[in-house]
Amino acid sequence: MSKRVEFFFDFGSPTTYLAYTQLPRIAAARKAEIVWRPFLLGGVFKTINSASPVTIPAKGRWMFDDMARWAKRYGVPFAMNPHFPVNTLALMRGAAGLQLKRPQDLARYLETMFTAMWVKPRNLNEPAEIAAVLKEGGFNPKEMIDLTADQAVKDKLKANTDEAVARGAFGAPTFFVGQDMFWGQDRLNFVAEALDAAA
Repeated sequence: MSKRVEFFFDFGSPTTYLAYTQLPRIAAARKAEIVWRPFLLGGVFKTINSASPVTIPAKGRWMFDDMARWAKRYGVPFAMNPHFPVNTLALMRGAAGLQLKRPQDLARYLETMFTAMWVKPRNLNEPAEIAAVLKEGGFNPKEMIDLTADQAVKDKLKANTDEAVARGAFGAPTFFVGQDMFWGQDRLNFVAEALDAAA
């Protein structure tokens, strides 16, 4: 496939989950490849001296209502995680590690973690709960812990995060089609148009 959309994602972002439910359909209709780019949203915020919109109470309340509306429009399940915000460092290292060393397992991992975060919410701040979710998803928790401790995996996640910031990203989800950047699940129409226009 010559058409590509890069998808910078973090499991801790509910809008990223919504984008995850829609992007495969958009890409498949255009015979485009999705390049999965796990990054650490907290690292982006720290680097650019920003914060999640939900730190503003009125905006946070509005966003949660709006996400429920978008989920209804898309026809996908969504449940606000009562343990939000979640520190996703271990989860994102898991994604980066599988992509680096066991790419055939990445899709199953994405489904497992997005479901545990935003469909059937679990407390993924707790290592024991992460281990339980991994086991239910068919993963060996010990193997995943070892994977996330690998220095090459840590370096890969940091490199993805640094690259996203260098290219202008400031939140999640962030998409790139060529040099064009789009932010937010509500910009997927623009992503589709950019793929339509791509050679």
